[in-house]
Amino acid sequence: MPASPHGPADLALHPARTALVVVDIQEKLVPAMQDGAEICIANTARLIEGLAALHVRVLVSEQYPKGLGRTVPVLAQRLAACRPDAAVVEKTEFSAVANPEIRAVLAGWLGDGVRSVLVCGMEAHICVYQTVRGLADMGFVVHVVTDACASRTAGNHAVAVGLWQACGAVVTSTEAALFDLLGRAGGDAFKLISRLIR
Repeated sequence: MPASPHGPADLALHPARTALVVVDIQEKLVPAMQDGAEICIANTARLIEGLAALHVRVLVSEQYPKGLGRTVPVLAQRLAACRPDAAVVEKTEFSAVANPEIRAVLAGWLGDGVRSVLVCGMEAHICVYQTVRGLADMGFVVHVVTDACASRTAGNHAVAVGLWQACGAVVTSTEAALFDLLGRAGGDAFKLISRLIR
């Protein structure tokens, strides 16, 4: 595994300085995913609900929804219930960062003090990878939630992990990210997140 370019203090996640980007988990993409689509969706739902309890901001991209459908219903419903203020942006660019509307949101996050971005979605080796690369180039510390990402094949998912690391991204999991953001036991958010990951 390549050495991280970030020090331990850079890796710590803090709710006020963290955001989530959900990349292209869409109705017509999901059936093509042979590598963990159900797990990807379930863990993304956990992230959305858990991060809402911590007031972490969220952005969702949709790749050419006219052809690929909208965000899958279970996630759309979770967003409507937990994060109705989340930006949902259509794009044709593979990298969400290359989309002007999304890039403007990201620039606003930087201005508000966001330094860490969690990324999940599909496909891991195409749109997720290119988004990770763009976020790193903007100066964010990127944490890719590998168990909330999917590709059509396990081989491509493995390739994606290497590409993320080459960008300097932290490869993490749903549970690791949520508990890092919590930081301590106790309180309503802890109870909710503990229930979500059981």
